Amino acid sequence: MNAQTNTLTPAICYGEILWDVLPDGPQPGGALLNVAYHLNKLGVPTSLVSKVGNDANGQKLENLLDDWGIKKHLLQIDNEHPTSQVLAKMNNGNEVSYEIVFPVAWDFINDSQGISSQIKPSTYLVYGSLASRNSVSRNTLFELLENDAIKVFDINLRPPFISRDLLADLLSKADIVKFNQAELEMVQGLFRGSFWKESEQVKFIQDHFNISEIVVTKGEFGASYYKQDKAFHVAGREVKVTDTIGSGDSFLAAFIANHYLGEQPQTILKNAIAMGGFIATKKGGCPDYQLEEYLNFKIQIFKQ
Repeated sequence: MNAQTNTLTPAICYGEILWDVLPDGPQPGGALLNVAYHLNKLGVPTSLVSKVGNDANGQKLENLLDDWGIKKHLLQIDNEHPTSQVLAKMNNGNEVSYEIVFPVAWDFINDSQGISSQIKPSTYLVYGSLASRNSVSRNTLFELLENDAIKVFDINLRPPFISRDLLADLLSKADIVKFNQAELEMVQGLFRGSFWKESEQVKFIQDHFNISEIVVTKGEFGASYYKQDKAFHVAGREVKVTDTIGSGDSFLAAFIANHYLGEQPQTILKNAIAMGGFIATKKGGCPDYQLEEYLNFKIQIFKQ
């Protein structure tokens, strides 16, 4: 654990940090690293809770966090397990499939007490399902989820790391949950929902797990935001896709950033859709860009 132990940030991302090994070379990635990267770009200081190996790949990721300004005082070093790598394959031009190596350093995140000291009731604690695949990181996460915080769950299902009971436990702790359409269908089916309409599927999940806010992403067709008993919808915009890596993660980062700023639901959705589309025009989950580029892109795609 690094020495900066009193650095409180509005957002804390818990989970995987890794190298995506693509046909044309490795890129930094991991859903939670991607979310942290874009939150930081959007002006929301963010800490990353993860673990890297005591190896060259881990050192390179540490250096990147420094370069990007992501707080790494909660990043841990593992002397036994390597820094994570994911073997990514491109299918049909833009779609990506992954082979996620196991076990790796972020399967062994510990020190829940030290991490808990950084969490306040106003902290956005962002987590996914993948970091629960091993008992060490899973137990640490559930200890953190006992804290009073705004808990944001990005389902991000990755076969074969799916368990109905684990998913139920993760959902029951969440205040805000992000699904894509396929995940929403799968999850309502896992819990014996048999609804066809999206609004009914969402209501079923909300009632089943007492979740106040659910976001459903639909790629080029936009997104919907269900807040208590109200629903908000924004249509998507056509963009020239380079690849889809990290697009959903950047959407979530923009959603959280605008939620943190207290924006109206329609504005939150519009800004998140624009960010997801913007990152899809670029290569990789953490491409270099200036905030002004994103703001100009948003103006262009939402011009009437």
